[in-house]
Amino acid sequence: MKAEFVISAAGKDQWPDSTLPEVVVVGRSNVGKSSFINALTNRKRLAYVGNTPGKTRLINFFAIDDAWMLVDVPGYGYAKMSKTMLKKMGELMEEYFSERSVLALAIQLVDARHDPTHDDMDMIDYFKALGIPILLVATKIDKVPKTKRIKALKNLSTKLQLPLSEIYGISSTEKLGLDDVYHAIQAKIL
Repeated sequence: MKAEFVISAAGKDQWPDSTLPEVVVVGRSNVGKSSFINALTNRKRLAYVGNTPGKTRLINFFAIDDAWMLVDVPGYGYAKMSKTMLKKMGELMEEYFSERSVLALAIQLVDARHDPTHDDMDMIDYFKALGIPILLVATKIDKVPKTKRIKALKNLSTKLQLPLSEIYGISSTEKLGLDDVYHAIQAKIL
């Protein structure tokens, strides 16, 4: 897979002028968005991985195989930020989600070890209301015992009211499930 950084945008005026379909990666802070992007693209440092949550503050665009864009947005639910900064990031994402005409798919990341948060459920409801297709990616599946992984994915399916067939358990460190996610993306947007 060919993956190239395109731009970090602080606002609509900096979005790339492109007609390529875009796949946005969303999730709460510290769920593993940057690690997922790096593992999916097989690049160690395409997206910045920090030791503390809340490092992504802009919308980052990456060209994939010259056929589509992978888009990384700030995580939600991280409280160690000023209210002004939280509001600004919320407005930045709201504008992107509601106005970006080439947005073709949302990849919602949740931690496979835990129930989805209210913020996770709100995001899924938001994408459903906008008519944006969703793939659910359950990160850190390697930290769930193998005998309990299906149960964990079924739990997410029930709680989020998404078909089990649209939920992918992955491990960025062990490279589990990433090919399935890549093929699902391809099937949805190309």
